[in-house]
Amino acid sequence: MTHANPQTVRMTRRLVIVVRADPVICGHSGEARNLAEAALLRGFDEVRIVTWPIERLESAGLPLKPLDSVLPYSEGIHVERPEPVGDYKVVDGRYIGGLIGRLVELFTDGVPTVAMSLYLSPHTTAVTDAVEVARRTGLPVNVITVAEAVGSDITNVVRQCIEADRFGAAAHVLESYLASDVCVAVSQYTKDLIVEEARHLDTKHGTSYAARCEEKVAISYPAINAALFVGLEPEDVDRHLAARGLERDGYVFYLSRLARAKGVDDLIAGFAAAEAATDRQLVIAGRGPEEMELRAIAAASPAADRIRFLVDVDDAEKPFLFAGAAAYVLPTKPRPEFIETFGIALAEKALSGGGPAITTLTGGVGEAVGDTAIIIDVDAPEQIAAAIDRALSMGSAERAEWEDRAREYALQFDRASVFDALFERVTAVEAERERVRAAS
Repeated sequence: MTHANPQTVRMTRRLVIVVRADPVICGHSGEARNLAEAALLRGFDEVRIVTWPIERLESAGLPLKPLDSVLPYSEGIHVERPEPVGDYKVVDGRYIGGLIGRLVELFTDGVPTVAMSLYLSPHTTAVTDAVEVARRTGLPVNVITVAEAVGSDITNVVRQCIEADRFGAAAHVLESYLASDVCVAVSQYTKDLIVEEARHLDTKHGTSYAARCEEKVAISYPAINAALFVGLEPEDVDRHLAARGLERDGYVFYLSRLARAKGVDDLIAGFAAAEAATDRQLVIAGRGPEEMELRAIAAASPAADRIRFLVDVDDAEKPFLFAGAAAYVLPTKPRPEFIETFGIALAEKALSGGGPAITTLTGGVGEAVGDTAIIIDVDAPEQIAAAIDRALSMGSAERAEWEDRAREYALQFDRASVFDALFERVTAVEAERERVRAAS
């Protein structure tokens, strides 16, 4: 890589997003896409999504969309998948090395850059390390860092470190997070979780992470492209349903990862017990580590002949499947390895229309749905059955009222609004830096 003289670099503005991007089935890969597109609309000249090589995603066992179903990005958005550094003698860290190396190159080429990481481990730690290296090179560095924490950062990393008394690993994640110029969490629940776990660390080791997180972490809800979901033409909905052999209001719908924490086993049991659903199908869309187990549970269900699994639903199709459903059910539950810290699919469903959403108040779900969903307890198939019966018994006027309230509530998560609120914080950092420069 050749470094340009800073005097000759055209003053572009770049956004770098470090994330597990498409084809990973994850709400935050979609969020990264939406933030990237919003950045172009708000005047950024260039957006680079820095992520992982496809073979690494496959070997990690992450649920992935079919590659040919991934929607293209707009011109000006570049997806980079840095190759690993070293060979088999580097036991671990080869891919992290490649990612950090590419970030150092981007941070030292003279272009003003905002670098945003989604997931603290390893993305925020990689960005923090790259910024430190970049500044030590002596080359021009003009970077503002934004770190977004999601729940699994805490439940899957920090909490495990605390329970295993691995202070150093927990401190590494939290220090990298707090070193960022802008620290946000995807929900108030997520922030509260961060502060709670940090307090456990403080109690044991005499640190001050809880107070620092309480003061610095703000809330930035996941960004959704509302235009994909709002105002769907009825004939387009019917056309997409017909391609799947479905009819409007003829099915109860689930779309998310196929994992224990999502409560799909409870949904299968509840659907089978729902008296009003005997003439409906249950459509389960998604992929994940428990797919085979859930297929076996469905095959043993009294409703086995009315349960379908779809593993190839792409981002372009899902709004229509939401809109055509008689009800959408996400009976998510808290698990040691995962807690729903927002519920992006619930907000997308609300924007699309269709029958009411049925869900729990696990984690940050309440922030995603407000008072616009039918709420059930966790681990409660009988409540799922009753909620499905309630949803299917609604008249057209009552159903329309539920749809309208849900859509109005969910519009606050449109990517333009989320981006603007987040980048007000970035602008404040820029203004403070300029004030300090002017005063020095």
